[in-house]
Amino acid sequence: MQIDDATLREKVRGFVLEDLLLGDSERMPSDDSSLLETGVIDSTGILELIEFLEQNFGIQVADNETIPENLDGIDRVVSYVLSKRS
Repeated sequence: MQIDDATLREKVRGFVLEDLLLGDSERMPSDDSSLLETGVIDSTGILELIEFLEQNFGIQVADNETIPENLDGIDRVVSYVLSKRS
């Protein structure tokens, strides 16, 4: 299944809003903001994000890939998933 950047971004933003922020759109960070620094995600949230990515996009997140460069921000997550799927 192919997925484009816009659809992937929309799904990741939806996950952040609904699952991590519990629908509180006032706290929704910009796509290039750090989810850790803005307090949107913590260690439990990282695990939830990984589970979401694996279930929805057919990728496996290796332990050594669980780093801020891949998972700390919507832009970074989108880039990471696209690179894993190519």
